[in-house]
Amino acid sequence: MKFQGSNNYVATQDLMLAVNAAATLKRPLLVKGEPGTGKTMLAEEVASALGMPLLQWHIKSTTKAQQGLYEYDAVSRLRDSQLGDARVKDIHNYIVKGVLWQAFTADEPVALLIDEIDKADIEFPNDLLREIDRMEFYCYETRELIRAKNRPLVFITSNNEKELPDAFLRRCFFHYIQFPDAGTMQKIVDVHFPDLKRELLAAAMNTFYDVRNLPGLKKKPSTSELLDWLKLLVAEDISAEALHSQDQKVSVPPLVGALLKNEQDVSLFEKLVFMNQRNR
Repeated sequence: MKFQGSNNYVATQDLMLAVNAAATLKRPLLVKGEPGTGKTMLAEEVASALGMPLLQWHIKSTTKAQQGLYEYDAVSRLRDSQLGDARVKDIHNYIVKGVLWQAFTADEPVALLIDEIDKADIEFPNDLLREIDRMEFYCYETRELIRAKNRPLVFITSNNEKELPDAFLRRCFFHYIQFPDAGTMQKIVDVHFPDLKRELLAAAMNTFYDVRNLPGLKKKPSTSELLDWLKLLVAEDISAEALHSQDQKVSVPPLVGALLKNEQDVSLFEKLVFMNQRNR
């Protein structure tokens, strides 16, 4: 089966090609892009479109690769042995299966999302090289080799917070999600707000890209923030006229806190507005 987009996710042609190329090569799809560009949602929508169960592993700074395979709960086994619990005779009762174990032993092909891999320690990707490459690992406690029944469709996302090892990159098919142009962004908005007034949409899009293109921003507003802002504009019944001044000078848009997320960027934008007003 090939991914051809979905009703809930606007995928560009090159993104659909990347998903299908990774599936053909039987390699993980490494997806990079700005936060809020739909990297995580891509895995969810591909799994839904292809009718595959989705397993998700959201990485934190403290996450270790071993947790994706399995963990041995020795403390619980010791406690149960002291209480005379018969379960202690079978070590399998104390093996906590990770998402990779679950994906490998699933009776049907699954989609596996390893989300924000760059949050973990630099050694984390290297520790998964063999498992991702050979689709197998050894459980020393139970003395069994866990081999994939069906190769999962693996999605790995990164926000580029740190570089990934070359050996890991060689095992992936890479795709960078470019920030949507105005035409693609309008299609994305139409999916979420099909009944949005065209005048409000046009004004909001112009304001959004004006804010985003402001030089010096520490964090540019993303797609998800645009959608949040539009939701607020609709909820508060903000008119298109309120989004721009009569003389087309730069002005602070209503509910700007949905777009700009730190005081430096808000201050920078307010200074720009002040300078424009002085030059009238």
